[in-house]
Amino acid sequence: MSPEHTIDPVESLGIISDAILRTRENIKQNGYPFLLWGWLVASASFLFFILEKFTLFEYYFFPFPIFAAIGVVATIVFYKKRLMPTTQTYLQYFLSRLWMILGLSFFLTVFVSVQQGLVPFAFTLIIAGIGTLVSGMIMKFRPLIWGGILFFVASIFCVFVANDLKVLVHGIAIVAGYIVPGYLLRGSNSQENQ
Repeated sequence: MSPEHTIDPVESLGIISDAILRTRENIKQNGYPFLLWGWLVASASFLFFILEKFTLFEYYFFPFPIFAAIGVVATIVFYKKRLMPTTQTYLQYFLSRLWMILGLSFFLTVFVSVQQGLVPFAFTLIIAGIGTLVSGMIMKFRPLIWGGILFFVASIFCVFVANDLKVLVHGIAIVAGYIVPGYLLRGSNSQENQ
């Protein structure tokens, strides 16, 4: 039997820090999901608003299911082709599972809300806030932290605006909470590579 190698606290912290940095770098390389879903959901929100407010089109809600289907397919293809590492850190594993569960929660929340005759936008902003804030805190990336907080504030704001304006608040929050941090995340990676 060989003697066990004990790791001193400093070495242990170094290993943990290295794992966090690698996870952060892997996620930074992939501001893609925030940008993909940000553009799809914001576009769906603004199209919904325009179609409902300025046209007689009866299926003004169609942008959401159409863009969501595009997003699911694009996300699956992206991760299968480019990002499925043979090994994952615990943080990568955690974040991937977090967003998988939150994605399911988005769909269930919309389904339940529609069945109950409720406008789902305040609820979906809360779910987006949870994922974005947790991701930002784990990656120690302030724009995502602020984006998550913004989603919570926007969800409260949705309670006090008219139903036909909730989707507009939703779209604006998505731009500020997903798209802006997504570009900053992608930009921070390119700056570090220079």
